[in-house]
Amino acid sequence: MKFPFLGFGVGLRTRHYSHVIKDRPEIDWFEVISENYMVSGGRPLFVLREVLKHYPVVMHGVSLSLGSADPLNFDYLKKLKNLAEWVQPAWISDHLCWTGIGGKNAHDLLPLPYTEECLAHLASKIKQVQDFLERPLVIENVSSYLEYTHSTMTEWDFLSALTREADCYLLADINNIYVSAKNHSFDPATYLEALPKNRVVQFHLAGHSDKGTHLLDTHDHPVKKEVWDLYAKALKLFGPVSTLIEWDEHIPPFEGLMDEVEKAKKKILGVYEQPFAKNRGTPLELHHRA
Repeated sequence: MKFPFLGFGVGLRTRHYSHVIKDRPEIDWFEVISENYMVSGGRPLFVLREVLKHYPVVMHGVSLSLGSADPLNFDYLKKLKNLAEWVQPAWISDHLCWTGIGGKNAHDLLPLPYTEECLAHLASKIKQVQDFLERPLVIENVSSYLEYTHSTMTEWDFLSALTREADCYLLADINNIYVSAKNHSFDPATYLEALPKNRVVQFHLAGHSDKGTHLLDTHDHPVKKEVWDLYAKALKLFGPVSTLIEWDEHIPPFEGLMDEVEKAKKKILGVYEQPFAKNRGTPLELHHRA
């Protein structure tokens, strides 16, 4: 399946609602947290309706809990499908994780053991979700702070196998890769190089906090230099991929997000020659710099 190169986006956040509606900023696209708009009315839906008039939108969920031993929540999936039929997003994403068990929500994105059994479990669930939604699912790697001793493969090998088994796609969170690499002492470039080149449809960039003994994925800072450097490597490996700046705490004015977007554009222009932002939602031909 061909996914469009949308250019550079940001998350649609409450703080920026008025600015986005009134001033229609020069951003290429928005990512929305699916659960925030799975409601029957109110200001969020009004704002989203206005955004859809002018921008492509991607839906990003946090509640599928694909790795849980609990069965899929089809009440949730019905709401998700109804929202998608209205929004017509460029794609729908969620996370490689579990968020609860026994009907209890931990309100966190918890990592999985990387085993053949878990792979089969996850692939089966993703297939069910894709069949129900009638569209492919894009899976994001999460940042992690522990590893399972009985894992039999690396996270990147697990993700690569998952795309084959489930016929799904990947959202490569560059910051999460860097955070996990530092926490677990692996080479983030090795992770990137192992991902299937034809399955990565989106990048996330965000800030993290250094706690001394570990890095914490906080989404409350500008993107760190080390993550920008890893993003440049990702661009060389995967080509132009739709890129989102994530910022969820201590959110700056919209201009602060645009500063980060401009940095991302400079990174991609260091690899590819042509500008890209005017044909929103259309696959673009970019030429690699010699």
